[in-house]
Amino acid sequence: MMLNTNRIAEIGALVGEPARAAMLAALMDGRALTATELALVSQVTPQTASSHLARLTSVGLLAVTKQGRHRYHRLASPAVARMLEGIMQIAMTDRDGAERRRTVVVGPRDVAMRLARTCYDHLAGRLGVAIAETMVARGLIEFEDDGGQLTERGARFLGNLGIALPESTRTPRSSRPLCRPCLDWSERRHHVAGKVGAAICAHLFEEGWIRRLKDTRALEITPKGRLQLRRDFQVTLDG
Repeated sequence: MMLNTNRIAEIGALVGEPARAAMLAALMDGRALTATELALVSQVTPQTASSHLARLTSVGLLAVTKQGRHRYHRLASPAVARMLEGIMQIAMTDRDGAERRRTVVVGPRDVAMRLARTCYDHLAGRLGVAIAETMVARGLIEFEDDGGQLTERGARFLGNLGIALPESTRTPRSSRPLCRPCLDWSERRHHVAGKVGAAICAHLFEEGWIRRLKDTRALEITPKGRLQLRRDFQVTLDG
């Protein structure tokens, strides 16, 4: 497919508008939200929000699901989430490449976001990075610059935890489920993305190891979760 520079410029302009950027950031936790909810997040009127959402949908950044009288908006694909995560990473650095220093005291929400958050459908922050590093060190996953894979030992490990891996995660040339390293914008190290990362994240939610904090994609690690993460992943986090 030929590169369409006009389309790149169009997408860049759409993402770069502050209200639309706020909406996209709000959808990075993987949930679907209504236009009213996204209007509140972006501090615009419902009519303005609807116009923004229509434009984001028209270029394939958002997908819309109708349920009864409501229309729910979500990121159209993991590729869109990866693009936004990359922009967030760049936004946290100055032009010379150094991490931008905050001029205000970091609040509790920032601390929570750095500890654990969702990156679309997988785990990020210190929690996501710690799980990834443990799995790499134990030979459960293997990361390369352009991708990663779950080893046979890793598949057995996740299976023993009851983490289901759909058949669609398997490559044509291998029986190993796919995974992908995703550079964490706050930790500057990799966490686990792809369908393996999504399966791990879903399992932690289902088992009550983590839960969402209101009005943010930050996560709280429950007391049960801290015990299980220490036992199963050798992950111990303060905060």
